[in-house]
Amino acid sequence: MVVHLSVAVAFFSSCWCSSADAKGVPPSGGQVGVASWYGYQHNGRRTANGEIHDSRLATAAHRHLPFGSMVKVTNLANGSSVIVRINDRGPYAKGRLIDLSESAASRLGFLSVGLASVSVQLINRKR
Repeated sequence: MVVHLSVAVAFFSSCWCSSADAKGVPPSGGQVGVASWYGYQHNGRRTANGEIHDSRLATAAHRHLPFGSMVKVTNLANGSSVIVRINDRGPYAKGRLIDLSESAASRLGFLSVGLASVSVQLINRKR
């Protein structure tokens, strides 16, 4: 009986987690993960939604969010944030959550390091 009780306690305590612990989702319902950026070498190329990429604009690539969705991206290391519009698909590198334009990465302060831990909050989901 004691063994069954301890197994049950262990099972339920392992299932108990805050929403911040569940698959990188912060309590507010966004996502937490790694951001990267792509820059001038993509200027003039078409994005997945057909637009011409302009690294001076605050845009981003996300695997699932609809094109036109607006998200707030916050650099967890320095607290800076930027609002970007989803206009491309990706990132395709394993372990990355979002690819940002050069302008957005600059505003978040991680151009020189290339990657940053970020939170991504959906502001407006385009349908």
